[in-house]
Amino acid sequence: MPDFADDRQEMVATQIAGRGIREPRILDAFLKVPRHLFVREEDFDRAYSDHPLAIGHGQTISQPYIVALSLQHLDVRPTDRVLEIGTGSGYQTALLSALAAEVFTIERLAVFTRPTQDRLEALG
Repeated sequence: MPDFADDRQEMVATQIAGRGIREPRILDAFLKVPRHLFVREEDFDRAYSDHPLAIGHGQTISQPYIVALSLQHLDVRPTDRVLEIGTGSGYQTALLSALAAEVFTIERLAVFTRPTQDRLEALG
């Protein structure tokens, strides 16, 4: 499977930094977290595009810029403990884990729980 590193760099440069997100820790988190691992396999080729993608069961993985903007407004510090409601695919959870000391996340749809937990554990 390709690592999509060039696609991640392009996403960060154009969609995130290009729209004014300047916090180095946020940009670094987006460069490190492989978004394609959080989307359905049939969407790998669109994983770094500038829009949300369906992840099943009426849920989506949010547009990268919207996630970055939210993280910027949260102003998460390295010593913070974060509670996230609505884990979904775990993409934002992974980004938060790169920014905070601890992340606690709750998902109401059991169908996402095991795959997302496995994905997050595999990524460390």
